[in-house]
Amino acid sequence: MFRRPPLPPFPPGGLLVGGAARDWLRGAPPKDYDWAVPDPAAAARAMADALGGSAFPLDEKRGYWRVHLDGEAHHDFVPLPADLNDDLLRRDFTVNALAVTEAKKILDPAGGQADLKARRLRMVSAANLRADPLRAWRAVRLEATLGFRLEPETERVVREVAAALANSTLRMPAAERIRDEVHALLLHPDAAHGLKRLESLGLLALTLPELREGMGLQQGGFHHLDVFEHGLEALHQLLARLPDAPLPLRWAALLHDVGKPRSHTVDAETGRTHFYGHDKLGAALATQMLTRLKLPADDIQHIARLVEAHMVPLPAGDKEARRFVHRRRDLLPDLLWVMLADSEAARGPSSSEASRHAYAVAMGRVLEALEDRPAPPPPLLTGGDVMALLHLPPGPRVGEVLRALNEAVALDEVRNKEEARAFVLRLNERASLR
Repeated sequence: MFRRPPLPPFPPGGLLVGGAARDWLRGAPPKDYDWAVPDPAAAARAMADALGGSAFPLDEKRGYWRVHLDGEAHHDFVPLPADLNDDLLRRDFTVNALAVTEAKKILDPAGGQADLKARRLRMVSAANLRADPLRAWRAVRLEATLGFRLEPETERVVREVAAALANSTLRMPAAERIRDEVHALLLHPDAAHGLKRLESLGLLALTLPELREGMGLQQGGFHHLDVFEHGLEALHQLLARLPDAPLPLRWAALLHDVGKPRSHTVDAETGRTHFYGHDKLGAALATQMLTRLKLPADDIQHIARLVEAHMVPLPAGDKEARRFVHRRRDLLPDLLWVMLADSEAARGPSSSEASRHAYAVAMGRVLEALEDRPAPPPPLLTGGDVMALLHLPPGPRVGEVLRALNEAVALDEVRNKEEARAFVLRLNERASLR
C-alpha cells in the first residue's frame, strides 16, 4: 500500500500504537513514537541510555514516561493494557486504533487499514467522540494534516457534538487542548481551509466567535471579500509568501481586521462604509480571544501590537522610512508581512497594479532602512544627562526628551554628544515658548 520507513528498535515486549502506527503504515516517518510496554520506566531509561537521550516521567501515577532526543522525535511510553483490542477500540478514529508488533504484525480491530487506503477519517464510535469532545477539533486537524476526508456518519456526529457543546449538554474541553488543535491547523500550509472547515462543522463559533462577526460584512473600496473571508485570505497570502511563518505572525494576519464589525459605521450622506478605530479595537479583541485560548502572554502582546499597527501609513521617502524603522523596530519585519498579506488579500475596485506597486516600493524603503541600520544607534545622552542639563527632576518629561533625541539620532539629525546637548536645549526652549 505505502512504502514504509524503517522503525527504531522496539522496546522489549513493546508495541507501536496510535498515530505513530498510523503514520508508519501510510509511509510517513512518525513525528513522535508512542509505545505500549510492560514496564514504561525501564523501557524509557533503556532507550535513553542506548540513544543518548534523557528519560523522565510525564505522569508517574499512571506510569507514563518520555524520552527526549536532541533534534529527533520523542518517544512516549505507556503501560501495556491488559486487553489491547479493548484499548484500541476506545480511541477516536479507526486510523488511530492501530498497533504494530516488532514482527510487523498489524493489530486492527476497527478496520483502520481500509480507511487508510481510502484516505477516509471514520470514528471508532459515536460514544468515543462524545466521551472527549476535543476529538471534534481533532477531526478537522487530521483532515487537514493527513489530507483525508470525514466519512459522512462521522461528520454528522461531529456536528452533533458541536451542537451539544453550544447548548451546554456536553462540557467544553480545556482551552489549552483546543488551542493546541487550532495551532496544528494554523501551522498547516492550507490553514485557511482548515478554519473554514471548523466553521462548516459548527466549531469556529465555539473557538473564535469574534472572527465570525465579519461574515457577510462587505467593505468595498480596495476589498473584494467580506471581513471574514478577507482575514482568511490574508492568512493564505502570508503563507504563500512565508511558508515557515511563526504562529504569532499567522495569528496577526488572521485577526488583523477582527475589530471591523464592531467599529462599522455608514456615512448617512455618502453611504460610504467606515471602520474608524478598528485597529485599536482589533488589538483589544485579539488580546481577549488569545487570552481565552491560553496563549503565552508575550505572544499575545506581540500579536495585539501587530494588529494595532497594521494601518500605519508606509513612508513616502527615505527619511520617513528611517523614522518608521525607529518607531517600530521591535515589530519588524513582522509588521511588514502583515501589511503585505493585508494588501495582497484586497482586490476590490480601488485596487490596481499601480497601487500595489506603490505599496511594494514603500515597503522596500522600510526594508532598505532596516538593512542599513539593523540595530538602533547607541544613545548619546542618558536620563541623568538630560536632568542635569535641563535642571529637571525625574518624571515623564525626561522620557519625552530622550525619545525625541533618540529619534533625531536615528534620522541622522544629531551625530554626537555636543549636537545632542544642543538639540535638548532647543527642544526645551521651544516647549517653554509654547
